[in-house]
Amino acid sequence: MRKRIGRAVHENHDRWLVSYADFITLLFAFFVVMFASSQADKSKAKQMSDSVKSAFEEGHFSATVATILGGTVDDKGKGNAQRRGAGGEVRTTPPVSLEREKLAELIPSMQRLTTDLKQEIAEGKIQLSLEERGLVISLKQAAFFPSGEDSVAENSLASIEKVAEVIKKIPNPVRLEGHTDAIPIHNSRYRSNWELSAARSIAMLEILDTRFGVPRMQMAISGYADSKPVASNDDEGGRAQNRRVDILIMNEHGAQGEPGPAR
Repeated sequence: MRKRIGRAVHENHDRWLVSYADFITLLFAFFVVMFASSQADKSKAKQMSDSVKSAFEEGHFSATVATILGGTVDDKGKGNAQRRGAGGEVRTTPPVSLEREKLAELIPSMQRLTTDLKQEIAEGKIQLSLEERGLVISLKQAAFFPSGEDSVAENSLASIEKVAEVIKKIPNPVRLEGHTDAIPIHNSRYRSNWELSAARSIAMLEILDTRFGVPRMQMAISGYADSKPVASNDDEGGRAQNRRVDILIMNEHGAQGEPGPAR
């Protein structure tokens, strides 16, 4: 009589990664809360807490958790971690070392800027946010550039100097990102919003380099025109928010896609 041979059941040895990823996320949140609670300035602590809360709610950390759970598999079924979804299919993502996921490395810089730029933040001239790619210092156009021009307003230089002092103390690469609203510009100097946004990034680079001593090789510029709005362009309030220059201080994760030095 033949013996019925059942299929071999392969045990999933990677299930522990789900709990491990949850533990890493909770551990990070715990240390942020502990750090914030140790600060005497309650308003400063609240701003930091709100920033971290926003990062969780808007999904800035979702990619990090995904990379912890994910991995790559070669043609022999071997490789990094695998995560099984509905139906048992294997979902994989590019491998990322946990040592490179330093999402909190710029918190000290953000805390200092929150203190130094307290008045500018309260007046709505500057906005700080901690994202997965790094620390974003958003300079509103109305406070830093005359309408339709790329020259930096003289009365804004004191605020820019505070940002420069923080940048000079860290080795992180910096990208200056120009943005406009959706109303097209076409005059004798600029043929489009792309040119205006790039020109403002260059103007900010010149100020940081020549006046405040930020190394030029530490910076890069980009112009996005109206392609990356943060608010609706249907009303003036939203358009005012979209007209900005963002100074992005990149963390190690954000700098991964940047060109490396010449060899």
